[in-house]
Amino acid sequence: MGFVNNSQSELFIGIDGGGSKCKAIICDSQGAVLGRGIGGPANPFYGFERALGSIVESSENAIRNANMAKETLSSLIAGVGLAGVNLPALREKLNEWQHPFGEMYLTTDMDIANVGAHAGEEGAVIIVGTGSCGFISQNGCKEMFGGHGFPIGDKGSGAWLGLKAIEHTLLAMENFEQKGLLANEICSYFGVNNGISLSEKLVGKASQHYAKVASLVFDCEEQGDKKASQIVNEGADYLSQLSRRLLKHKPPRLSMIGGLATYMLPKLDDDVKQYFDDAKQQPEVGAYHFAIQQWLHSRGANQNAIA
Repeated sequence: MGFVNNSQSELFIGIDGGGSKCKAIICDSQGAVLGRGIGGPANPFYGFERALGSIVESSENAIRNANMAKETLSSLIAGVGLAGVNLPALREKLNEWQHPFGEMYLTTDMDIANVGAHAGEEGAVIIVGTGSCGFISQNGCKEMFGGHGFPIGDKGSGAWLGLKAIEHTLLAMENFEQKGLLANEICSYFGVNNGISLSEKLVGKASQHYAKVASLVFDCEEQGDKKASQIVNEGADYLSQLSRRLLKHKPPRLSMIGGLATYMLPKLDDDVKQYFDDAKQQPEVGAYHFAIQQWLHSRGANQNAIA
């Protein structure tokens, strides 16, 4: 992954706090992976305390995986990427957290995903998982497109696909739309046969609960269900438009990452999907790079991490 001068004795932890799970990776200053850990959902929009708990959980699991003493956590230099950190109020609240690390540097989940996708270099990404957004870092400037959060945004994402499928099912159960394979599969998944029961299953639920049924939408699409195809195509059309928006900036690289990338990338319009390159590294590795960069910057050191 790289090397860094003047930090040989330090250990770094990169954390990617996603809507469905939180991933952590512990590396030394040379980039050697020492341990990995996974925790629960870590989107602070859908439970601030739960997100903090998931960060600690994934970090402690990485500590155990590395066969290190639990006390090691307090000496780690952490790079943490979370949704919503671009919002001043949420960033301030997170900065007040009495975190368990030696030092902690915060940024957005999009930022670390982009850093990882291009192994520390500049470029652009489209993230399609539980949520969705576009992000570009170029010539020292960073810009985000979309990413406004579920349910008002995140079009084309797993949560959005699930929401659209459930909306259709509710209408189909009351004969406002034709009930086909997709609606039947949604009813079977939740074990319901009427709209009230389905609503009861989902009241107050966060985005990851909707994203869980995204796979049903793709399965039904493959089997020829017209409504499923309509939903998937609408999401793919939005992601194609998002791709064109990013490509206007002529980024050196463009990648699509996230749990639904392998499903959605082939469905993009032909004029844009030819520009996508595979991500070089995962977001949690991007968080590791970010931790090193910020740690060196805070000490006025030369940032010579080489991917």
